[in-house]
Parts: sequence; structure tokens; C-alpha cells
Amino acid sequence: MNTKTVALVTGASRGIGRGIALAFLAQGMTVHVTARTVTDAQASVHPQQEGSLDGLKAEAKDLPGELIVHVCDHADDTQTEAAVAAALRQSGQIDILVNNAWPGYENMVEGTDYTWERPFWEQPMWRWNAMIDVAMRTSFVASRAVAPGMVARKTGLIVNISFWAAQKHHGNAIYGIAKAATDKMASDFAHELRPHGVAAISLYPGLVRTEAVLRNAEYFDMSNSESPQFVGLAISALWADPNRLEKSGKVHVTAELAREYGFADIDGKKIVPASLGDF
Repeated sequence: MNTKTVALVTGASRGIGRGIALAFLAQGMTVHVTARTVTDAQASVHPQQEGSLDGLKAEAKDLPGELIVHVCDHADDTQTEAAVAAALRQSGQIDILVNNAWPGYENMVEGTDYTWERPFWEQPMWRWNAMIDVAMRTSFVASRAVAPGMVARKTGLIVNISFWAAQKHHGNAIYGIAKAATDKMASDFAHELRPHGVAAISLYPGLVRTEAVLRNAEYFDMSNSESPQFVGLAISALWADPNRLEKSGKVHVTAELAREYGFADIDGKKIVPASLGDF
């Protein structure tokens, strides 16, 4: 058995996934990551405009952990399964799975048309495909692939990245459906995994300073914003908690975990926990 903590973070070339990977690496973990975007040139023509596996490798090179990248298009189940199999083959185990892959924010503006906030009957069906057929399905497929090893070792943590849209309308019906399903998935996984000592949770970040948010910072109140790494710190703290099974099956907020476990953001800032009324 690998004595280092081994994590797999899906969708880690940019945004929250990248931050989680960097936080884990800073703590000395072995971190497997997946993404489609390999080079900065590919990133420049991506709808999100930036963020690549090559860029992540450059940023991670001086960190104490080990980064292992897997080029993976999660729209293809076989690629998701192959990435998990490769991680298990290389590291022998996966202790933490973070289901973060999320193409749902791509193309919020189509041409000059902001389609994100259209009513459900005017939503483009590709958005359902991105959020449900890719993001939700990937979370299930990846979890299904890692669970047997966790069950056999009687330890592990599955984290689904979610958001308050699961509990209230937040601009887009498909978004709410996807996030509500994300929470339910974590809850039901937890029920079935609990007898085997494996935890599953749903995690709500606050306003995270992703590349896309920073490009549009003038539209946000950034005063209580979180670094992408802050999300990783929350997961690490939960993993270090010997009583984490008590939190299994529930929704958790990053800043609430920070308050409970006593850690700050990477700049030393104490983040104020958000609540349903803030969104």
C-alpha cells in the first residue's frame, strides 16, 4: 500500500480542479489529474480561454507532491475508466476522488446571445448534454471505478463539487437539476459506502477566483472570494479527520469546514461561510 495519500481530481486543467490539485501537491500528496486541454495553445481556443495540463505541470514543478496527468475526454466513459485504471496501476490505490469535471460553464454566451439565463424551454440541449450526460455521468463512472478499491481497503473519500443551485433557482434550470443530482448522488453513495468505512460528500465552494471569475471581476463582489486552492484545503482537512464518516452523505461548505478545522485561505484570509440567502 502506498504510504502517501493518493488523490484523483477530474477536470484539473483550470479553475477549481486546478486549485484542488495544487493544494494537494503542496501537502505532498500524489495527485492524478484528468483534463482534455493539454497545451496553452489548445487553451487559447477553448471556450474558457485559458488553463492547460502543461500550465498545471509548470505551476506544480516546485511543489513537494507528485503530479501525474491523464489526458481524458470525460464524454467517453472508456477514457474515464482508463484514467482511473492507470492511476490505480501506477499508485496502487486512490484515497480521495474529487469529481470536479464540469463543462457546464462553457459557451454561456453563444455569439452575442447570453443563453445562460433563458427559461428552460429556450435552453439549448447541448447544455443538458454538458451538465448531465458528461458531468453527472462522469462523476458516476469515476466513482464506480474507484469504489471497489476503497471498499476493499475500508477507507476512502469521494467528493462531488456542487453548489447552492441544488437548493434554489440560480439562473438556469438545467444547472439546478445537475447540482441537485450531484448532492443526491453523494448522499446515496454515502449510504452504500458507510458499512465499508468510505465517506462521500457534496462540497459547496463560495465565490472562487477562477480564471473566468477574474476575467469578469467587475461583476462580482470579490471581498469574500476564495482561492481555488481553498477548496483543496477543505478536502484535505476533511480527509485528515478520523471522524469524517460522521460528515458522510451531507452537504458541506468550504468556509464552514475552514472554520471548524481552523485553516485560512492561502493568503491568510478567513473566509466568511456563505449561506443559501447569499446566492
